[in-house]
Order: sequence, then C-alpha cells, then structure tokens
Amino acid sequence: MSAFHREKVLSVRHWTDTLFSFRATRDTGFRFQNGQFAMIGLEVDGRPLLRAYSMASANHEEQLEFFSIKVADGPLTSRLQKIKEGDTILVGRKATGTLITDNLLPGKRLLLLSTGTGLAPFVSLIKDPDVYDRFEQIVLVHGCRQVSELAYGEEVVRNLQSDELFGPLLAEKLTYYPTVTREPFRNRGRITDLITSKQIFNDIGQEPLNIEGDRIMMCGSPAMLEELRQMFDGRGFSEGNHSEPGHFVIEKAFVER
Repeated sequence: MSAFHREKVLSVRHWTDTLFSFRATRDTGFRFQNGQFAMIGLEVDGRPLLRAYSMASANHEEQLEFFSIKVADGPLTSRLQKIKEGDTILVGRKATGTLITDNLLPGKRLLLLSTGTGLAPFVSLIKDPDVYDRFEQIVLVHGCRQVSELAYGEEVVRNLQSDELFGPLLAEKLTYYPTVTREPFRNRGRITDLITSKQIFNDIGQEPLNIEGDRIMMCGSPAMLEELRQMFDGRGFSEGNHSEPGHFVIEKAFVER
C-alpha cells in the first residue's frame, strides 16, 4: 500500500438517495493543483479497490473532500457509500488531470460546465484565488435531473458567499447557474441546448459564447462531454492539454460510477 496514503474519514453527508460527500484527513505530503483528481478507494480483501475522484477541496485546505454518486452494484461505490466517521480510505499519492487553468489560453470569461458529480473539480477551482485573478467573469453551470441533486452545489456556493475572503470575489466575478431537466425549476434544460439557444447568457445578462474571450472547462457524463466537444469544435474552439493550452479542456478520466 506504499502507493497510497491511508486517511481517516472525518465526516460523511448523504444529500440524496444517490449522492453523498465526505471529508477525510490529508497527508501533509499530498500535493495537487485545484481541478485535479486522484485514485481513491478502499482496501478490500487486502487489495486496493479504486476509482478516479476529483478533489472538491482546494489545495490550500487541510482536509480532503470528495463528492460521489451511489451505485448499488458498483464495485467501489456500493461499499464507499457505507463509510462512516473513523473509517480508513486510500488516497493515491499522485494527483493528475486536465482541468487546470494552465491548460487554457488566457481569456476573460471562464465557463465551468458540469453535470452530476462532475461538479467536484469546479468546487475546488472556485475556492482558488488565482482563478479570480486570471478571469474577469466565472460562470459555474451545474446540470442535474432533479432539483434535490443541486443541494451540494448550492450549499458550497452559499458558504463561499458568506466567507470573509471569497464573499467579495464571488459577488464581483462568480455567476452560479444550476439547471435541471426533469422537474420545474427556474432554470430548465440541458447545458448544450442552453448554450446553443443563448438562453443561459440571456438569463445571466452576459454576452453569448465568444471564442476571443471565453475559456471552458467540462466535467460530467460522457454523453454531455461529447456533445459539448462537438459543438465547440464546430465553432473553432481548440482543446487544450498539458502540452498546448487551448480554448477548452475536458476531464475524461473522471468516472460517474
């Protein structure tokens, strides 16, 4: 198990029948950039059972936080959803991932587009002062099927708004846009449709998509990521990576299961 840190679970919160978050201790030697992920999991029958999870905590925080889906027959999540305070989890020593600001070209507005638990890396990023230095506007979009699934993100944003340091930054630069597809809500619809129709920009009172100033990060369901990639490709946006910054980046390794 030398490839892993053994961390103690500090708290667990179940948001819905299918979503939960948990906090754990953080080894002082574990370093990561906001937006990255690590392999985390449990020791089962003497062997590590792991999945890629984005850190929802920021790299300046002393604890680690994760946001997870529950899958009844999922190899890991069927067990992970039952963890409780005092249990031990495994955290890989190496963090990685494409959702870091260095992989984007300089721009004016940062669009953070997420569905489901794909919100997690953006929770980390909106707690990063450097992001507010780099961009004039930050738009956090979180798409879910039902209103109840928005609860975690809503609480994160609400807590940051009342934070002494981040409150003024959020008031000046962050727009939070939750949307659902299967229930009545103030914002309705799929992220791709909301961007194509310009509805989201009309709702928040900002300019439509613009390749000159807009930079995009995406994390969520594979179908949503592919739809958005095709849309941005068709508009001339280039995908960035560690070798060459671009107009948008996608986290392909993040697994919603």
